[in-house]
Amino acid sequence: MANEQALETLSQLLGERLSRSKPDLDQHGRSETHFPPMPPEAVAYPENTAQVAEIMRICAQARCPVIGWGAGTSLEGHGLALRGGVVVDFRDLNKVLSIRSADMDVTVQPGVTREALNEELRATGLMFPVDPGANASIGGMAMTRASGTTAVRYGTMRDNVMGMQVVLADGRVIETGSRARKSSAGYDLTALMVGSEGTLGLVTELTLRLHGIPEATSAGICSFPSMGAAVDTVIETIQMGIPMARIEFVDAASARAFNDYSGSSMNEAPHLMVEFHGSPDGVAEDAVRFGDIVADHGGSEFQWSAREEERRALWAMRHNGYYAILAARKGARALVTDICVPISKLAQAVEETQADIEASGIPGPILGHVGDGNFHAILLVDPEQPADLETAKALSHRMAERAIALGGTCTGEHGVGMGKLAYMRAEHGDGWDVMGAVKRALDPDNILNPGKLVPGN
Repeated sequence: MANEQALETLSQLLGERLSRSKPDLDQHGRSETHFPPMPPEAVAYPENTAQVAEIMRICAQARCPVIGWGAGTSLEGHGLALRGGVVVDFRDLNKVLSIRSADMDVTVQPGVTREALNEELRATGLMFPVDPGANASIGGMAMTRASGTTAVRYGTMRDNVMGMQVVLADGRVIETGSRARKSSAGYDLTALMVGSEGTLGLVTELTLRLHGIPEATSAGICSFPSMGAAVDTVIETIQMGIPMARIEFVDAASARAFNDYSGSSMNEAPHLMVEFHGSPDGVAEDAVRFGDIVADHGGSEFQWSAREEERRALWAMRHNGYYAILAARKGARALVTDICVPISKLAQAVEETQADIEASGIPGPILGHVGDGNFHAILLVDPEQPADLETAKALSHRMAERAIALGGTCTGEHGVGMGKLAYMRAEHGDGWDVMGAVKRALDPDNILNPGKLVPGN
């Protein structure tokens, strides 16, 4: 009843910007991966920060759950209305507010997608480099502390968000951080909010660090006789200090799926996809040095190019990897999971994971951002066979336990949501209780994205 009272008040505030239509509820109740549908009771489409603050005040009074929504591309059920309530969709807060080229920073609203932002920046000679693959919203990327293919050189969202405007659970609006490049002024509230998955507040503005578009870029691909040889090449490349902008790994099963989906002609073997940024002479020299390391580890000739259309084709194929792999098993759904380990443990983690998947009887191609020690398994399940999903969950469970045992993390970039809650105690110990205490201090009635990330939520 309290939720209904809140929804009636919100309807008076927002008018047509509050939707209770079944298509809207269904759209905002779906996940990109294996979680069952969990539609909210309503979807709000605010136009500005003041509306977001008023939504929070109304919902706080009724103790009605509130869940933030960006592009809906998260993979651990972050945006699902586990306990009903209102989804706040930031599609209309999608403006680039201020570009400051001299300071190499920009302020945006959370609904701006990374591709739209870089299109807006193109004439400035600057770029926002974080690239998780999907055309995610900047707000969603910040809330999940996203990274992706370029993190090996440019860092994750943690490294590229300078400040935020956040609406708290009681409707207060706070500003975190500043445009200064460093500060010693108190707790780092920006870092607290980045990766909080909407459990501490709703972000309504973000100030981001920008980087110069490189003078020259080269990219290439090579194959290897084994996964171990490919991973050892990555480790040696990092130890040699070769400045990679991207270094991606795909296994033989992924290569096969790419061929079928994109019409490519990759060997059905493990591959590395690499990109270098710098001066024309610098990227050519880096490519040659990398090619020498590849040869030392028995890899094929490193085929690289500085032509933009060839580079775009390479990375389009990689970014479409999820859909290519999903198409490899007709009618399948995917349980998509990721882990991250210290680079010295990467070969062990990859090889043990591959052996575990092969013994399971279900397909599970592996690919990922191996320059960071981060890789993904896309575990394909037949929705008509419940045992498949249980097998996939068991595989994911062992991956997470393996990563933690090796000194890593149960999730390198997908986040916790509700899918990785079971591993937080093992990874953080009493630190997880501290996270819960922070949550209770800022959201005592537990209305912000309940059931996600923290204990007792």
